[in-house]
Amino acid sequence: MATTRKNGSVLLLDVGNTNTKIALGRPDGPGDEYVLPTNALETPDGFGLKTLDVCRHAGVDSADIQAWTVCSVVPPLDGMVRRACARFFGSPCLFVGKDISVPLENRYERPGEVGADRLVTAYAARVLFDEPDLVAVDFGTATTFDCVSGRAYVGGLICPGLLSSLRALATGTAKLPRIDLTEGSKALTIGQNTVTSLSQGMVHGFAAMVEGLKGRLGRAMGRDTILLVATGGFSSIVAAVCPAIDHLVGNLLLQGLNGLYFDVHNIIQGEEHESDQRSMGQGDS
Repeated sequence: MATTRKNGSVLLLDVGNTNTKIALGRPDGPGDEYVLPTNALETPDGFGLKTLDVCRHAGVDSADIQAWTVCSVVPPLDGMVRRACARFFGSPCLFVGKDISVPLENRYERPGEVGADRLVTAYAARVLFDEPDLVAVDFGTATTFDCVSGRAYVGGLICPGLLSSLRALATGTAKLPRIDLTEGSKALTIGQNTVTSLSQGMVHGFAAMVEGLKGRLGRAMGRDTILLVATGGFSSIVAAVCPAIDHLVGNLLLQGLNGLYFDVHNIIQGEEHESDQRSMGQGDS
């Protein structure tokens, strides 16, 4: 049976299609980020041992982990994650969307279609910034734009990702190589070799996409200007050449997970506990 430890840390897990990011969560914010490749064949034992290694490296005893808080976009791995948590930590394993709800009105036509990662990212941006309308862009396996108006998630866009685009070109063409994406110069340079042409095209091409879509999304939301917050693995590379990005928050999703646990889940649990106490008191009278 899962037990709850008071005054402990929380393990935050962002299970993505390409990578799984892990950090220790505390009331004052998440700690350092650890990145593991997402493995479709991962076992509970293998994953549990890796998370123990993360805790040891971070200087935290696994006995002090009061819960796992998980955002997963890979449903086939959810059971494995739960079993790893139960066996190696014995603490609650809380999944966004199943065990913790994101406190935003979801205006998607079919709310269940929205990935948990998109909702958590939108929630984190909403908490961090005061502007009534904003867009969070996440440079992950896909590039997603998520629009928030007030306390409502109003939808967004799903575009190709930088890494997936590079892989598609490398596998779908005979002469284009795989390259390691490096930061482009702030002023676009015309490529005079294949590697530079690819690198400049990707970095500045995605920057131009962000610049164009920021304006179009703003107009669609009835705004001349709109705040744009960037996150995700390649966000720093694009942000360096994209003035349309107003804020860069590399760990936005982990900040959202941290807030969902300490600011949302704990408050709800406290309210339920107080309600139970009142009910017990009334029963004794």
